[in-house]
Amino acid sequence: MADNGIVTLELETTAGTYYTLWAPGWVSRGEQWQAFLGDDSGVFAFESPAALLAGITASSAHDLAEHPDWPAFMDGAETKVTPRRGGSISFVELPNNLAGRPSFENTRTVSNAFQVLRSLGTVCGIDRINRWFRSYSVLSNVSRGQDHYAGENGLAEWSSVGFTVRDNWVELLDAVDEALVTPDLGDNAASLVAAAQKRIDDAASAQDDAAGATATSTGTNADDTDGNGPDTDDEDTEHAADPYDATPWGSAGIDPIRITVDGTTVYTLRCYVGNRSPVFLGHRGEINTFPSSRSLVRWMIDAKDHDLAGMETWGDLVTLANAGELEVEVHPSNVYGFTGLRSDIADGVDAVDTDQLGRAYELLADAADWAQDDGVNKVLLAYPRLQDYIAYMLGSPSAATPTAPFDEEANGWTQLEENLTNRFTKF
Repeated sequence: MADNGIVTLELETTAGTYYTLWAPGWVSRGEQWQAFLGDDSGVFAFESPAALLAGITASSAHDLAEHPDWPAFMDGAETKVTPRRGGSISFVELPNNLAGRPSFENTRTVSNAFQVLRSLGTVCGIDRINRWFRSYSVLSNVSRGQDHYAGENGLAEWSSVGFTVRDNWVELLDAVDEALVTPDLGDNAASLVAAAQKRIDDAASAQDDAAGATATSTGTNADDTDGNGPDTDDEDTEHAADPYDATPWGSAGIDPIRITVDGTTVYTLRCYVGNRSPVFLGHRGEINTFPSSRSLVRWMIDAKDHDLAGMETWGDLVTLANAGELEVEVHPSNVYGFTGLRSDIADGVDAVDTDQLGRAYELLADAADWAQDDGVNKVLLAYPRLQDYIAYMLGSPSAATPTAPFDEEANGWTQLEENLTNRFTKF
C-alpha cells in the first residue's frame, strides 16, 4: 500500500470520491508524525488522480513537503498517484461491510477505513471522531482480523461494531467532508489536469511496453529453470551489469530483504551458501527483523549472536556500518509482498498474481529450510487443497485444477503467513 512511506488514497464519502495522499507515520527529531496532503485549511482532496498530480506539481505548500521521502515520491509521481491495492477507502460502503459476516475481506476493509478515519481525526483535530474512537474500545479489535471474531462471542462483538457505526456514521462522515478542501488550480486548471493525465497515460504505456519487451525477449529466467542455461550471451551481460553487484551487499553476498505483510514492512538479511542453502539474520529459527533500514544498520554494529556472524564477509559490512558508510539497498528480487494474497486466493485463480505468490512461497520455504523445521510441509499436509492450488498456480504437477470454494486454500495460506511472522523479532 505504501510507496516511499506515502500512500495514495481514494476516499469515497457522502460528498463524492476524492484522491489525496497520506503518510501513516514517520519519525522526525525523535518524535512520531503522521500527516495528510494539506495545510491548516484541511486535507487537500482532488477529483481525479490527474488533478492530484497537477496539484502537487503546481505547489509544494503543504504539510507533506516536510516528509523525508517527499522528493522520492515526486520522482516519478505520475506512476504513484493512482491508488494501489488497499488504497481505496469507501466510507459509504463500510456499513454494508459490517452488515456481512466478519470475513477476511470485510475485517480488512473495515480495519483500513478505521485506520484512515482515526488518522484524520488525529491530524485534523476532529473532536467528534477522536471521542468516538476513545468511547468504543471495541473498534480497536477490528485490526486483529478475521480470527478475532472466530470465538464464541465473535459475532456479537462484530455486531456491536456495526451498531455503533450505524448510530454515529452520519455525523462522522459529515466531519470528514468538512475536513476536505479542494485547492484552486487557477484559471488554467483544465490544461494542468490534461497535462497531468498525459503524464500518467504515457507512464502507464511505457510500463506496458517495457513489460511486453521483457516477456518477448526473455526465453528463460536467470534461475535457469529449464536446466539448459541462459539462452543468450546478452542475458549474461545484463546480469553482470546489474548495479547492485557493485554495492557492498552484492560484494559480500549478503542481501537485505524487505517483507510486507498486511501493510506492515520489515527488513532483514539473507544469504545463500553451498547449494543455495538459505541463511537468515537470526538464530535458532528466529529472524531478526527491523521496521526500518536504518535501525537494521545500527543493530549490525554490535550484533554478534546470529547465524550471519560466521560469514567471511560479515566483518566487511560491519566495518562500513561503523564508519557510517553503509546504506541498505534492496534489490527488486529481494522484495516480498504478502499483502492481499489471502483475499486473492479466496477469490480464485484468476485473482492471484502468480509472480507475487511464487516469490512469497519462496520466502516461506527459505525460512522453514533455514530453521530446519517442517512448518510449511505440516501446513500443506493439513490443507491438501492448498498444496494442489500452489502447485497449479506455479506450474508444477498438481492433482487437479483448483475449484471454488477456496476457503481451505485461504485458511491454509493464512497459517503459512502467521508461521512466518511468528519467526520475526519485530512485526
